[in-house]
Amino acid sequence: MVHVLSSRTLLQPADPERSRAFYGEQLGLPVYREFGTGPARGTVYFLGGGFLEVSGRTDSPPSPAVRLWLQVADVTAAHEELRAKGVEILRPPQREPWGLIEMWISDPDGTRIVLVEIPADHPLRYRPGI
Repeated sequence: MVHVLSSRTLLQPADPERSRAFYGEQLGLPVYREFGTGPARGTVYFLGGGFLEVSGRTDSPPSPAVRLWLQVADVTAAHEELRAKGVEILRPPQREPWGLIEMWISDPDGTRIVLVEIPADHPLRYRPGI
């Protein structure tokens, strides 16, 4: 069995400075560590129970199969905050048939990001009879 001690998602953006501005300033993710020098230096952000590393550079578009799922306490407040910071909202918050409240945005390279609120009565948080 693989004993995982830590994990992170790695993104190689087309424009590292633009991506650092998006994740660090617009989304407000706190920095865990930085490494290297120059425009393609690496920045690792805290991402709840994991990390997001933005490092290197690529001219290839991101895979549509890669998406970030970020749970937030209040997706409506996140919507207002991000809209005020100029983040393009692909889809405003709405309750899904499966009970989660989801809002969609994307990073500057087009990586889709879903912000999710799990309501107090959702089975992920509360299961009657248990």
